[in-house]
Amino acid sequence: MANSIIITIPHCSARVPGEIREQMALSDAEIQDAEDFGTAEIFGAMPVKTILPAEWSRLVADLNRAPDSRGPKGIVAETDYRGRPVYRPGRYPDAVAVEERIRQYYNPWHEKLARAISDPDVKCLFDCHSLNGTAPADAPDAGEKRKDIIISNNGDTRGRPRPGRGPVSCPAETMDQIRSALEAAGFSVAVNNPYQGGYITVHYGKQLMARGGFAVQIEMNQDLYMPPGALSPNPIKLTEITKKIEKTVTSDRWTR
Repeated sequence: MANSIIITIPHCSARVPGEIREQMALSDAEIQDAEDFGTAEIFGAMPVKTILPAEWSRLVADLNRAPDSRGPKGIVAETDYRGRPVYRPGRYPDAVAVEERIRQYYNPWHEKLARAISDPDVKCLFDCHSLNGTAPADAPDAGEKRKDIIISNNGDTRGRPRPGRGPVSCPAETMDQIRSALEAAGFSVAVNNPYQGGYITVHYGKQLMARGGFAVQIEMNQDLYMPPGALSPNPIKLTEITKKIEKTVTSDRWTR
């Protein structure tokens, strides 16, 4: 049942508080470039139990990082995915300011998600993202063309555990069923390539797997609905894709 499903959309916002914005070197368009275009429109109104969108840009505090993650691509990133410095010289927040960011912008969202996950009726978490059709400079697949959809469970390209990565967040058999359903809807699909899933699926997937559920990261290729050079999606394409994705994500086969 769809009321057993949680959807998270941790990178759907481009909002930046004023006091943080004035520290940044990026232009407004470059900040917007960090947004996962289309995710709010595709996943934000699906008929599921809980939907948790981000209120603030990932450049404020990245919700898909572990709470102790620091460094260039930690909770408060030093560079964006095109390798551009996020902050003006000397304005990157110090350790105290980073902790305040976590307290103010990161913890409240994760507290809401933890409460939602604690509901014993919840079986599935879909953590929803989008990515550039061609990988940017700081991505693990830099310069490569990507599939329509990437699904991830912290495993290998068949959804099985990978040595040294810890447990998967979704059984390989379920990953194969999700891949097949998406392919039947007309999408090309990659599994755990180039991304294997982030903090949200790995962390909360452990709890869900322990009671027979799962967590899966979904990455939508923006080329499906973003015209070249545009900063907003094509609404007709979005509507078409949303119908196909909703049928897969809310299928009762995941929650039996």
